[in-house]
Amino acid sequence: MKELSALDHVAFVRFASVYRSFEDVSEFSAMVADLQNKQNND
Repeated sequence: MKELSALDHVAFVRFASVYRSFEDVSEFSAMVADLQNKQNND
Protein backbone atom coordinates (compact mmCIF):
# COMPACT_ATOMS: atom_id res chain seq x y z
CA MET A 1 0.00 0.00 0.00
CA LYS A 2 2.96 2.30 0.54
CA GLU A 3 3.76 2.21 -3.15
CA LEU A 4 0.18 3.05 -4.10
CA SER A 5 0.13 5.90 -1.61
CA ALA A 6 3.25 7.38 -3.18
CA LEU A 7 1.90 6.91 -6.70
CA ASP A 8 -1.71 8.08 -6.42
CA HIS A 9 -3.31 9.46 -3.26
CA VAL A 10 -6.88 9.15 -4.51
CA ALA A 11 -6.38 5.53 -5.57
CA PHE A 12 -4.86 4.80 -2.16
CA VAL A 13 -7.87 6.24 -0.31
CA ARG A 14 -10.25 4.26 -2.52
CA PHE A 15 -8.30 1.05 -2.00
CA ALA A 16 -8.01 1.57 1.75
CA SER A 17 -11.70 2.37 2.13
CA VAL A 18 -12.59 -1.00 0.59
CA TYR A 19 -9.85 -3.33 1.82
CA ARG A 20 -9.01 -2.08 5.31
CA SER A 21 -11.31 -2.97 8.15
CA PHE A 22 -12.08 0.41 9.66
CA GLU A 23 -13.98 0.18 12.93
CA ASP A 24 -15.42 3.69 12.58
CA VAL A 25 -15.16 6.97 10.72
CA SER A 26 -12.46 8.30 13.04
CA GLU A 27 -10.03 5.58 11.91
CA PHE A 28 -10.69 6.47 8.27
CA SER A 29 -10.27 10.19 9.05
CA ALA A 30 -6.98 9.50 10.82
CA MET A 31 -5.69 7.62 7.77
CA VAL A 32 -6.63 10.53 5.49
CA ALA A 33 -5.07 13.07 7.86
CA ASP A 34 -1.85 11.04 7.94
CA LEU A 35 -1.80 10.99 4.15
CA GLN A 36 -2.32 14.77 4.03
CA ASN A 37 0.51 15.33 6.51
CA LYS A 38 2.87 13.19 4.44
CA GLN A 39 1.89 15.06 1.28
CA ASN A 40 2.46 18.45 2.95
CA ASN A 41 5.91 17.38 4.15
CA ASP A 42 7.06 16.37 0.66
